[in-house]
Amino acid sequence: MPTRVPESEFADRLDAVRKRIADAGADAGVWFGATSIEYLTGFDHIQTERPVVLAVTDDRAEVTVPRLEVERVETNPFIDAVHNYFDYPGGEPIEVAAEMLAGLDASSVAADADGAPGAMGYEGPALSEYVDVESQSWVDRMRWAKSDVEVDLIRESARWGNLAHRYLADYTEVGEHPATVSQRASMEASRAMLDALGDEYVPRTRGDGPAMAGYITGEQTALPHGHTANRRLREGDVLVTGASANVDGYHSELERTMFLGEPSDEQAHYFELMLEAQTIAIEALGPGVPLSHVDEQVWSYFDEQGVTDLAQHHVGHNIGLGAHEPPYIDRGWSDHCERREERDPADAEMEPGHVYTIEPGIYTDEYGYRHSDTIAVTEDGVEWLTYFPRDLESNVIPVE
Repeated sequence: MPTRVPESEFADRLDAVRKRIADAGADAGVWFGATSIEYLTGFDHIQTERPVVLAVTDDRAEVTVPRLEVERVETNPFIDAVHNYFDYPGGEPIEVAAEMLAGLDASSVAADADGAPGAMGYEGPALSEYVDVESQSWVDRMRWAKSDVEVDLIRESARWGNLAHRYLADYTEVGEHPATVSQRASMEASRAMLDALGDEYVPRTRGDGPAMAGYITGEQTALPHGHTANRRLREGDVLVTGASANVDGYHSELERTMFLGEPSDEQAHYFELMLEAQTIAIEALGPGVPLSHVDEQVWSYFDEQGVTDLAQHHVGHNIGLGAHEPPYIDRGWSDHCERREERDPADAEMEPGHVYTIEPGIYTDEYGYRHSDTIAVTEDGVEWLTYFPRDLESNVIPVE
């Protein structure tokens, strides 16, 4: 199983954007987004107040970085030249980037933004003050469908996320604090992952481990994005878990609704409603299926069961380098595609290489109920990448 993106993949991605640059009649393509820069070259960095600017022409790729990133990027085989400014606000990142473009004879560019994003207080001039800029979102669109290697990396993430989740379930006991249980499970899974992969693991974390698992508990589960409660676990708690692993920047998503002790009849009822909704969604997936159709199927089921008032979000989203990526499994997706500037009817449908989280949820005033599985769309159907048991019995943690 691969644990890193091969160099041939980056070469293919750069070839693809070079064709788009030529078709657009631009002198260069420019990217400010950290994930797009990583996708094209393999250079990963944290988006801060210090802009990074990638420029690609028909035969070169050059980058402008703050001084503190020079050593990290100068050995990158896909970047032909590195330009730098000292820091921000003392330096002038956009001016340096403009000089870089001048050296490439690029007076008109197709860019993912007209300047660096306002991260962490950055305020700077627009790129269009220096060159002609047309907008493009090529890389965002390229990332919708994953290559075989990318699916393999997400599959590897799911494998270690599953282990972290198993540890989480094993260490969950009445009286434990959810934060420390999460830390223990994540540490043990990360240790196993690093021991197993050895030098094959690509360093992608700072201070924490590559595998992680945790949960929200009790009344916090009624909030889809609730916090880890600052109270110890109690018998009767509902838990909504989450587990994943970082494999060369790619992620999976595994979530389960679990019970600490036997659930009440009401809790079991809502669990089964949620489980059936997820099953309906997964059975509706496949190549050529409209994304809106899948969400509509789940909504129709919720309507039949009289629980639409307990639903708070759509069925799911694409996943890969980002935790949330388009396209989204949403009833409004078809209308969204109609509004896009580059309209393509195929954008409204699933296609092989799409990888989705499937996570319809139900949220009462007391508790929330949500599973999430990571599913890849294939040429003739789907492949489950996550595989922790979904049934009620397997998600009840006994209380001694």
